[in-house]
Order: sequence, then C-alpha cells, then structure tokens
Amino acid sequence: MKAVILAGGKGTRQYPVTKVVNKHLLPIYNKPMIYYPLSVAMLLKISEILIVVNPEDKPMFQKLLKDGTQLGMKIEYAVQEKPRGLAEGLILAEDFIGRDTICYMLGDNIFYGHNLVSLLEEAKREVETGGGAYVFGYYVKDPERFGIVELDEKGNPISLEEKPKKPRSNFAVVGLYFYDNQAIEIAKKVKPSSRGELEITSVNQKYLEMGRLKVKLMGRGFAWFDAGTHDSFLEAGEFVATVEKRTGLMIGCIEEIAYRNGWITKEQLLKLADELNNTDYGMYLRELATT
Repeated sequence: MKAVILAGGKGTRQYPVTKVVNKHLLPIYNKPMIYYPLSVAMLLKISEILIVVNPEDKPMFQKLLKDGTQLGMKIEYAVQEKPRGLAEGLILAEDFIGRDTICYMLGDNIFYGHNLVSLLEEAKREVETGGGAYVFGYYVKDPERFGIVELDEKGNPISLEEKPKKPRSNFAVVGLYFYDNQAIEIAKKVKPSSRGELEITSVNQKYLEMGRLKVKLMGRGFAWFDAGTHDSFLEAGEFVATVEKRTGLMIGCIEEIAYRNGWITKEQLLKLADELNNTDYGMYLRELATT
C-alpha cells in the first residue's frame, strides 16, 4: 500500500494567514501540520508517500521533508495546478500508485487515540486482501460542514451526502480513506459538483453503489480535528500541547516513528536531532536515542 496526502488548496477558511503560507506548513503546537498525517501513514508502516501540493509551495515542502531518505522513506510530490476537488488527487497520483492499494489522507486532518493504529491496520488489511473502500465516521454536532454517512441498524452505510442542508445523520466521514486500485478510474469518471469540484464523496458513493464500501465509527476514545478553520486549528494545537505535556511523549513525531520502525539507525536519529539544535524537539530525539 502507498499513501497519498493532499496538501494543496488555498486555505481560504484561514485567510489572511494562508494568503502567504500553505496551511499544512503552519505549526500545530510544536511541529508542522503535515507531520500529523505523515506520521499516521508511517505508523501503518507505509514508507512510500506522495504529497499533492500547489506549484508555488512545492519548494517549501521539499525543503522540509526532502525526498524522505533521511527517514528511511521515499517521498514524492505531485503538483495540483488549481484546487479542483479532493478526488483529483487520486488522478494526479496515478503513476505513483501504479497497481497498489491506497491510503488517501487530507493534510489538515489530525487523529489521536489509544487504539488508532489497530483500527487503521484493520482497514488496511481489509482493502489489501479483499479490495473495496474503507472509511471512518465520527459523530459531530454540525454535520452541515462535512460529508455525512447514514447507517442502517446494523452499521452498514446506506447513503452519503456532501455538506447536506438537511443531514440524515451526525456522522461525518473523516479525511482518511483506504481504497483498492479501482479508485483511480472511479475518480476519472467523477463529474464536477455544484461547487465545481471533483468530490471525494462521489468516489465513496460509487463504492457504496457497488456494495464495496465499509464504514467504521470512531467512538469516544478517539480525537479527530479538521484543522482547516481558525478555531479547529487552535483546538488541535491545544489538544496536542496538553497530551504531550501530560505524558512527556510526542504526537506526530516522524523521526521517532522512523526510528521505532527500524527505518533509521540511532546514529541517524542523533544527526536529525543535531539539525534541530537545542530545541525541546531536538532534545526529545536525543533522549530517544540514549534510552
């Protein structure tokens, strides 16, 4: 399985800040936002990742993450000339994906939970062995802002709707999707919505019509942030800060995950720590290498 992270768009909900800085490079507490979805892919042992970016932002992402070799990974970049919708990322990633299955992620979605990796590993396994699509629902009080899934009494999906005026449920589909290779051809056939975008909900709808869509609900033990607004951005940063200060452990630390995955050595970890000078982040990495 390969991962694709969408980090393009204009970030209009966070203007004026994002007029000059891509929102995925803004800090969620002590690290760039892009680290959080990247870390999720890494926790799933996915080492080949494509990041979809705006043309003007590609050099900044490359400066930050390079080609991934410093983490024992392979990171590539695809340029989205204009924001034409989330489903377009699948089309742009076609050559990168090849015949593999896909972990598809929105760059401004942040996840946390004790059993998060187990939950995602189950979805990854299901798609790798049985195909289809696997998405997640999360209860929200303002479903009008999201793509919404309606479930029957057995938990099976029966309808999907993007930003509905009259929602049929309160379960938002979060920005983390697992697809078989069919998703690319499905995305190519998606027609622009009334918003003029290729909606990811349309891709999920096709899987639903084929009877190939699975939905798992993330319960109260999980935290999900769509950090694309000023308020949610602030909430996510406060949440990460609170957890890290209480536990002494970092959320979304890509260097730590690479080290624990065995992708880099202790010496390589110390080199990455040295590049961060005497910051709290750098000292955290040094402690990892010496314990």
